Amino acid sequence: MKIGCCTWIFGGEPLAGTAARIKRAGLDGVELFGDISLDPQEVLAVLGDYGLKVFSLTPGDADISHPDAAVRDQAHDYYRRLVDFAAALGGPLISCHGKVTRIAPISTQAEEDAHLIASTRAICELAAAQGQNVVFEILNRYETHQIRTVVEGLAFLAEVGADNLKLLPDAYHMNIEERDPAAALRRAGDKLGLYHAADSNREGIGRGHTDFLAQIAALSDIGYEGPVILETSAPGPNPFSTDKGEGFRAIIEKQLKDSADWLRTARA
Repeated sequence: MKIGCCTWIFGGEPLAGTAARIKRAGLDGVELFGDISLDPQEVLAVLGDYGLKVFSLTPGDADISHPDAAVRDQAHDYYRRLVDFAAALGGPLISCHGKVTRIAPISTQAEEDAHLIASTRAICELAAAQGQNVVFEILNRYETHQIRTVVEGLAFLAEVGADNLKLLPDAYHMNIEERDPAAALRRAGDKLGLYHAADSNREGIGRGHTDFLAQIAALSDIGYEGPVILETSAPGPNPFSTDKGEGFRAIIEKQLKDSADWLRTARA
């Protein structure tokens, strides 16, 4: 099992410092925050110094389903540059989703769902032109008004109709939205492209009540061979800020190490 983590959880720390923490935690790679201002060769050099691989990219909060065409155009431009950034990094998976924190439509649900489908199709076409694959992250009702369950995600894949698009379910979000997260993973089957893990309180594995043994068994049953990407947080309010106060990065580093140790023991 390969294990990585999202770099954004360290709250804007310089990449070298974050890479050192991730290496000490015993991880194999990263889901890199999609900061397209970074020099991809410098990124590869820094991560290479610590023996870390780029498994995937998580995007900035571009609004691909906004009813205003100008806003969507800005989002599409961001993803065009993100696809180029991914190509320069060797073609990791590209994650996409709607705008986080918009939990109700500005126009109508139907209109914005149509924009989400069209925009995701366009992103997939950009990625396919460079031989890249895309995963759509399934969020929860407190972060989005669109695509909150695996069942909705599968219907969305069918609407988009892109061969290079799969789903990204997250244990933390599933804890809120799925009646049976392990069953949802089995339902995703070969349409599951990437898996995020954090416990029910968004801390490390074992610090909440999520049944990870059931989820790991489900991943094994469907033949998932991709990495597990940890996306944990130090305890504290405001889920949209990773900075929970003094020492939060050390807390996250310990969560990552303990989670990775648990995962490797569970999978053995």
